[in-house]
Amino acid sequence: MKSSTYNLKNGFFGKYGGQFVPPQLTAILQEVESEYHKAKRDPAFVKEYEQLLHDYVGRPSPVYFASHLTKHVGGAQIYLKREDLNHTGAHKINHTIGEALLAKRMGKTKLLAETGAGQHGVALATAAAMLGLECEIHMGAIDMDKQAINVERMHLLGAEVIRVEAGGKSLKEAVDSAFAAYVADPEHTFFGIGSVVGPRPYPEMVRDFQSIVGREARRQFKSMTGKLPTHLVACVGGGSNAIGLFHAFLRDKSVTMTGVEPGGKSFKPGEHAATLTLGTPGTLHGMFTYLLQDADGTPLPVHSIASGLDYPGVGPQHAALKDAGRVHYVTCNDQDALEAFRLLSRIEGIIPALESAHAVAYAMKLAATLPSDATILVNLSGRGDKDVEYVASL
Repeated sequence: MKSSTYNLKNGFFGKYGGQFVPPQLTAILQEVESEYHKAKRDPAFVKEYEQLLHDYVGRPSPVYFASHLTKHVGGAQIYLKREDLNHTGAHKINHTIGEALLAKRMGKTKLLAETGAGQHGVALATAAAMLGLECEIHMGAIDMDKQAINVERMHLLGAEVIRVEAGGKSLKEAVDSAFAAYVADPEHTFFGIGSVVGPRPYPEMVRDFQSIVGREARRQFKSMTGKLPTHLVACVGGGSNAIGLFHAFLRDKSVTMTGVEPGGKSFKPGEHAATLTLGTPGTLHGMFTYLLQDADGTPLPVHSIASGLDYPGVGPQHAALKDAGRVHYVTCNDQDALEAFRLLSRIEGIIPALESAHAVAYAMKLAATLPSDATILVNLSGRGDKDVEYVASL
């Protein structure tokens, strides 16, 4: 596999990535990139970041053998990387701590971002509160109604939450709105993008902060079992939790990796968000990547039961990994995700985020096809407290 599927080369993973932004943002993003590369080589920055992950976030998150789920399904053994046990309840805190520290280093006074399910918004608001920064979160109206608890958490943490009523009123429109706000005041604001998407350097930067997930999991799994897992499974919207797990294993040819996209209600346009499965290459939010789009290149409406997955694009490294054949991308529909949400809650006492339930659902189907000595490590990227009220209403 080409090295560009692992790391950036001239701003691209293979042919995907780049920095397709208005001229007024070019210099600003170059400053972010320059300061990030300085920071990650600065022992003091790295030490502070890692200390906060340990003392504040609660890392390392454990790897747990889901014995009841394994017995229920039959076949391969299923393990869970418990990112749901992090402070704020998801993997998002891994990169928002890094983004907030970088913002402080650059002299910014305000953090700005989009959010879908609200987990990134809560995590960024948490980091802002802890480091004494202002915070503004843009969120689609539909997602605000579905994730009312996370909206209240953001308010409690001191963030201003902007309700986005445009277009599909979900994650894509929230990103559009946040970008517009960033262009209006880049001098004082740091844009804390919530996934491995957007213009350079965000896909690389967010991936690097999230790579702690895979580095920990690799050590933990070998310590527990004496070997690497045979399969990795993670849900994919923008793709930050998946690349966070996959990155440490990319050179391990014995490890099969699968990203699970939201199949939604059906494969009709507007009823799913299966970007890598059904999309084509195009430009969105400053990057060239796979995109659900019409003949004119306009992003299509999307849907998922999980608000954090309803995005018409995907991180450019995932696009490169798909083309290289290193990661397989499949879909899980709303109903299967909902059933996995309820099953894991009932037989393991773990309520997963609806996003993570997509990965659990696929892992169950995969396990049933494999021998008992095969092992599947699922990234349980978040907990489902935020989804309980919504699921109860269905």
